[in-house]
Amino acid sequence: VGLSCFHRTVSRRDHPHHHYSYSIITMIAGTLQTDPRSGGVKRSSGVNVLPQVAETWGQVRDDNNAVDWLIAGYVAGSKTDITVLSSGSGGASACAAALPDDEPCFGGLRTSNGRFVGFYYASDNVGGMKKGRAAMHKNGVLNVLEGRDGEVDMKPGYTE
Repeated sequence: VGLSCFHRTVSRRDHPHHHYSYSIITMIAGTLQTDPRSGGVKRSSGVNVLPQVAETWGQVRDDNNAVDWLIAGYVAGSKTDITVLSSGSGGASACAAALPDDEPCFGGLRTSNGRFVGFYYASDNVGGMKKGRAAMHKNGVLNVLEGRDGEVDMKPGYTE
């Protein structure tokens, strides 16, 4: 980041004996980069995804298992711990029917063409603070769903 500073003293026209000074600081910003002191690791979002989420996602990814979707969300009373809220078979429409109405959630499913996609959903009944926290945690949770190749706009009534 380059900085340059200009300092100037000016006389006021209405009071020639009064002077004032001001500085103009210009900044030329570079691109935003990961802090090299962190070893190139981006800061954690502070979310703790419990092992059963990855285990259940393994079932979704297993061709020999009927489970084809999972919904994960916050452990009751926690602001950081994520667990499996529900999972099952029946594809996207069954997953959409199981979405919670009062809590933000994350999840993934196997599509009818064999793709694995993730999602984040929060209904209008979820408060702003919860939505904001969940939005910050989204990438941390979805990164646990290995092999995902996209996201879908999951909501009640969703079908492929």
